[in-house]
Amino acid sequence: MDAEVGAARGSGAGRPGAGQRDGTPAPYWADLSPGTGGLTPRAHFPRGGRSLALGGTWSFRLSPAADAPLDFLGPGGPAQGDGDWSPLRVPGHWVLQGHGIPRYTNTAYPFPIDPPHVPDANPTGDHHRTFHLPDGWRLPGTVLRFDGVDSCFKVWLNGRELGTSKGSRLPSEFDAGQALRAGRNDLAVRVHRWSSGSYLEDQDMWWLPGIFRDVTLLEVPAGAIGDHFVHASYDHGRGSGTLRVDTDVPALLSLPELGVHGHPAGRALHLPRVEPWSAENPRLYTGELAPVSGDAAPVRLRVGFRTVAIRDGRFTVNGVPVLLRGVNRHEHDPDRGRAVTLDTMRHDLVLMKRHNINAVRTAHYPPHPDFLALCDELGMWVVDECDIETHGFIHADWAGNPADDPRWRPMFLDRMRRTVERDKNHPSVVIWSLGNESHHGANLGAVADWTRERDPSRPLHYERDRTYRHSDFYSLMYTPVAEVDRIGRHEEDAPAETADEPGTEQRRRRLPFLLCEYAHAMGNGPGSLADYQRVLESHPRCAGAFVWEWIDHGLRRTDGSGREYFAYGGDFGDSPHGGTFCIDGLLFPDRTPSPGLDAYKKAIEPVGIDIEPDVGRIRIRNRHDVRDLSHLRFGWTLETDGVHVAEGELGVGPVAARRETDLALPALPAGPAGETWLTVRAVLAADEPWAPAGHEVAWAQSRVRAAEPRPAPGGRPTAPAVGTLDEHTGLLRGLGGVDLTGPYLDIWRAPTDNDRGMGDNSVLRRWRAAGLDRLVVRTEGVERRPEQVLVRSRHAPDGLSHGLRTQYTWTREDDALRLTVDITPEGPWDGLSLPRAGVRFTLPARHDRVRWYGKGPGEAYPDSEHAARTGLFAADVASLQTSYVVPQENGRRAAVRWAELVDPATGQGLRVETAGSGRPFGLTVRPWSSEELEAAAHPPELVAGDRLHLHVDVAQHGLGSASCGPGPLEEHLLLPQPWRIELLLRPLGSGGPS
Repeated sequence: MDAEVGAARGSGAGRPGAGQRDGTPAPYWADLSPGTGGLTPRAHFPRGGRSLALGGTWSFRLSPAADAPLDFLGPGGPAQGDGDWSPLRVPGHWVLQGHGIPRYTNTAYPFPIDPPHVPDANPTGDHHRTFHLPDGWRLPGTVLRFDGVDSCFKVWLNGRELGTSKGSRLPSEFDAGQALRAGRNDLAVRVHRWSSGSYLEDQDMWWLPGIFRDVTLLEVPAGAIGDHFVHASYDHGRGSGTLRVDTDVPALLSLPELGVHGHPAGRALHLPRVEPWSAENPRLYTGELAPVSGDAAPVRLRVGFRTVAIRDGRFTVNGVPVLLRGVNRHEHDPDRGRAVTLDTMRHDLVLMKRHNINAVRTAHYPPHPDFLALCDELGMWVVDECDIETHGFIHADWAGNPADDPRWRPMFLDRMRRTVERDKNHPSVVIWSLGNESHHGANLGAVADWTRERDPSRPLHYERDRTYRHSDFYSLMYTPVAEVDRIGRHEEDAPAETADEPGTEQRRRRLPFLLCEYAHAMGNGPGSLADYQRVLESHPRCAGAFVWEWIDHGLRRTDGSGREYFAYGGDFGDSPHGGTFCIDGLLFPDRTPSPGLDAYKKAIEPVGIDIEPDVGRIRIRNRHDVRDLSHLRFGWTLETDGVHVAEGELGVGPVAARRETDLALPALPAGPAGETWLTVRAVLAADEPWAPAGHEVAWAQSRVRAAEPRPAPGGRPTAPAVGTLDEHTGLLRGLGGVDLTGPYLDIWRAPTDNDRGMGDNSVLRRWRAAGLDRLVVRTEGVERRPEQVLVRSRHAPDGLSHGLRTQYTWTREDDALRLTVDITPEGPWDGLSLPRAGVRFTLPARHDRVRWYGKGPGEAYPDSEHAARTGLFAADVASLQTSYVVPQENGRRAAVRWAELVDPATGQGLRVETAGSGRPFGLTVRPWSSEELEAAAHPPELVAGDRLHLHVDVAQHGLGSASCGPGPLEEHLLLPQPWRIELLLRPLGSGGPS
């Protein structure tokens, strides 16, 4: 098949089946050739001579169609003063620099499904720059390399055509030697937005045309190495390594650390003792390959010894089962699109490591080559995915899908070959992925066969062909927790595609399971991360999972008032578009971590800490696959009612990977009376390349002493009444010196993306159908008793019979008002859930300093609050908001015992405490109402008013990930039931508590 791929790269337009309907050859941008004039794909490295980076400011002209005049190829390029040309940054996308608009679709192609043809309206960008060749540059063999051009291009040097190429996220190299000249040179590139290749690039992202990766000129001295393939395996039984480096010219290998000097390339070398490479210990040996003849500089090597294998249905590296705790990563920057910088790549990987992520799936294309070099260096397992996705054919019921059309086979094979050849020497790459969501077909089989022959050392992944005949993993997306559990036990139903093929089904059941996408991180969520991880860790069959996805794809814009926001599909007038579906990452577009990333970090901690006060034990479980715990330091702190009491160290030895140890609970001082919590933390003992010493890796808490029961009120109050109630509604109109109004029944929330769901999987639809967003109130009575005021009411939607009956019971208690809220569902609820159950108040906006004792410091919901710890926290109201790109429910603090809202200028304010049973509450404080939050499309539309909105709930519906996947687990659904909320409302200041 190598010959077939090679022929495809060198062929011209008009391949069989690629012509127009009238029999004339198709133009190069619409034919079925992967390109013309390109060099054979190879590994990414310099060619032993100098290199000249050609990025910077180019001249640019945008034309509406592909056949614009070629009037810029002559000496000097575009005519001086031609107003159609303007400066453009390269690498970059022209639609992010004022030329046309970006377009976002999820699955739909932004052009008719008419393969391989594209519309006449095909925006085409002409690029030109001049450069001067350094003195003494050797012209013959010089290589011109493009690392990424979207989607199809033709290149000329000094007016001479070098070739064409498709495959946007893949390298293209051309022989520039015959066209190159000493001194000044003119480089011209024509880039087409749409091409036949676009049918293979429907990857749920912005369509961003342009030269978006590096352009480099490479000098090739005589005798230079053109390609090499590092084979470095590790024998875990002997601790030895075997190394062979294949080259296209005779060369000598040296690895000084291992005592290797001048070893002939191509010959296997047995090394009796080496340190293996893994994502947890990324040991690299630095060496070089020197060509035997000529004057080319040696090629620098970074060798990692490791062996990847599937043994007994388990994914292993170096003989050890590995659990992938991963993310899917698109390349994205809010200002530069996919033209990401080296600093951005490093920043991403450092953030991943600091949040316990150990694996990346390069969704859905090979990343910039420097990203993989950083993965080698910092330690990250990589699923390297080919630049293939034909998802849009789902709208044609897969008719005409290129994956099963033999005319497209050269393009499929070419893309996989360029992926494998470029990235084959990276130890971090442990799995090749054939592509994404392209249904099934013979071309995927051809790609798999070629890849297995070229590189049998790595397993293959492909999810969408449910026979898995081309995959070494059983793989699914967005599978519910319960089904993952069944799969882990080998109890899942056979797919329809294998039900009648016993041999194929038997093979599938022996495969390890990889959840290649799950936990759709769109907006507030995802929920149930800890539940997923518990199941994944429970079954040897499970090889791991990858959250969708790493970063929101918002593009930075400003509105008419100069306020900044992040745009999504439709914001540029693009149509059709995928709306907000590109806003689905663990990072916000500016790379601020979302609460979802904190929840994921907690769920996938590589150290389990179980504190068991009743038996006086702390159990430490090492969840690392390779590394022992000698790199961590363990400490404990004791707090009573959030106040520090004591601290100490725990002597945890070097517990081996996947092992555990028990420690005695430390001797804890008695301390003051109150609710007391023991926190144990595991932190880095020394600096790592990705985090400083003291960085927290894992933590756990346990309550070691409960709070003292609050005595029941008795007798007459000892202080004057502090509240004013409305005679007709029973609503509070003031509390002491605080202009506090409420309570109002609060069962609605500004819908999250996961509430909105996808298609029929939408709890929001059911909530709206049940009228939960339009309840009206009927006050049934306000009853005044000597010690109490009772307010009874009913809340129900127009036109429906179900409702909620409420009773507010007011009681004076010392210098506070005690409020008991009873909520009772009535009528036919038919299994409906509710968004929340609680009450809300309003008070003046000046009371914007909040202090609370409960879970924090970040927001927490029923299926995400595992990431929040109990303590004493403080913030202003603005800091309590999570500014999701799409405004929605946010900012809730869970398990709150008490909270204070204070005016910092006067010290006056409000304290809300649990009362009676002492059941903690959920706390949300906002400068706008839920209705205003729901109505906003972007954060700048939210304007703080003159009153704060205080929400106190007894429960909320879980988050789930129904924006693309399952909703909340059953235990996180908020089903109708009687609820009681018991609170003390106490004014602060003027003699109140401080």
